[in-house]
Amino acid sequence: MKKQVLFIDRDGTLVIEPPIDYQLDSFNKLEFYPKVFRNLYFIRQKMDFEFAMVTNQDGLGTASFPEDTFYPVHNFILKTFEQEGITFDQIFIDRSFPEDNAPTRKPRTGMLTQYLDNPDYDLAHSFVIGDRATDVELALNLGCKAILLQNDKSLLTSPELQSVCVLATTDWDKIAEYLFAQERTAEVRRTTHETDIYIRMNLDGEGKCNISTGLKFFDHMLEQIAKHGKIDLTIQAQGDLEVDEHHTIEDTAIVLGECLYKALGSKRGIERYGYCLPMDDCLCQVALDFGGRAWLVWDATFKREKIGEMPTEMFLHFFKSLSDAAHMNLHIQAKGENEHHKIEGIFKAFARSIRAAVRRDIYHYEIPSSKGSL
Repeated sequence: MKKQVLFIDRDGTLVIEPPIDYQLDSFNKLEFYPKVFRNLYFIRQKMDFEFAMVTNQDGLGTASFPEDTFYPVHNFILKTFEQEGITFDQIFIDRSFPEDNAPTRKPRTGMLTQYLDNPDYDLAHSFVIGDRATDVELALNLGCKAILLQNDKSLLTSPELQSVCVLATTDWDKIAEYLFAQERTAEVRRTTHETDIYIRMNLDGEGKCNISTGLKFFDHMLEQIAKHGKIDLTIQAQGDLEVDEHHTIEDTAIVLGECLYKALGSKRGIERYGYCLPMDDCLCQVALDFGGRAWLVWDATFKREKIGEMPTEMFLHFFKSLSDAAHMNLHIQAKGENEHHKIEGIFKAFARSIRAAVRRDIYHYEIPSSKGSL
């Protein structure tokens, strides 16, 4: 079996990078990155990655950064990780300054030639983990994927770097979860004589959405699922709106449910159950169970025939079609006077219920059922 590698940056990834001079040359500057020990130990024990530390240390060995200020701290870092059951198979340190343009300096690959064109290594399924755009560039140059220790990908200025970066987070729990259980994404297209529906979702996203169904109020409601569920969601729907709204709404619900079912996969480690929320005059309650059986209980009535261009009779039909396709139990109740608030509250509560139910714990990575399957 080919070997996979985690190329791990040091400063800003394993330890907090000193914010003023970016030089870790004394013990009073040393601070380990939160949650790094538990998660690297988990990765080391549960997965087969080799660990390679790859770090730029500007001018190491010169008057600006003497070795006798670097190595005591560096060796203490290594010893501390070792005592926690975490060892590095290789350690690569580049000593050049940025202006030297050395071939060994990240994001260049001069220090890592032993991995390039080496049939023993599977670089396509290896990762660079670091906190800078140069770490993502290194991944691109190596043919790896990248995990960026930032809240988002905003510092990545090109689509190429964006595509290489599979995860942006400052939480080592999320990194371990991704590496162990991988991303939960799904993509479904359903084409009939009446509609053409395409949906792509990432259950572990940031709430980004790109939604177009031809029905503006429906788009607004679907956006609530993305935003409040923290689900990256693309929905492109074309339907026979010249006939009426029914087919477009129904088929979107079916594909959305199929995507949920597909993205959840084995359902290992999920909470399974999920929420009520107030919205001004309304109280909306949504409880769900991803238990594998379809059921809908609906307790919401509307006095208006339409909200926007969406018939209110279609809300029940939307959630019935969705719960069937997602193999979920779904109980929905809404009380209030304002019809807009009532249905928007339902969609928000549904999104929050999904968010709670799909939350995953890789440290208790079991099927959440006494039967052993869902």
